[in-house]
Amino acid sequence: MDKTQLKKRTLLFAASIVKFVNNLPSNRALNVLSNQLIRSSSSVGANYRSACQGKSTADFINKIVIVEEEADESLYWLELMEEAELIDPQLLAPLKAEANELTAIFTSIGKTAKQNQQLKNPKSNIRNPKSSD
Repeated sequence: MDKTQLKKRTLLFAASIVKFVNNLPSNRALNVLSNQLIRSSSSVGANYRSACQGKSTADFINKIVIVEEEADESLYWLELMEEAELIDPQLLAPLKAEANELTAIFTSIGKTAKQNQQLKNPKSNIRNPKSSD
């Protein structure tokens, strides 16, 4: 999946969350959780776009870590809605699956970027604790 496709996928994820939330009944707990869910899900795409504009590899890595955290946070709010029995689990399943996949994608991107940075700069502060100097 290329950068453009991933930007589109994160946009569609946020849009699907907004549509989902707009169809929920209004009650105190759901209102609070829904607001948190919209914030985190929309932050995935916004922060990914920012990461793509990173000024350096280190900047990119820092921003990708935020994207990963926001995707995982989105999953948390969905799981909380399910655990609190506020929403039918079948309605949450596709959103949870996408949040899970996005978390995995951004975790992988972050790990790869960190490995590539280490290869380019072997004298960085990141050390293999098993190596002997």
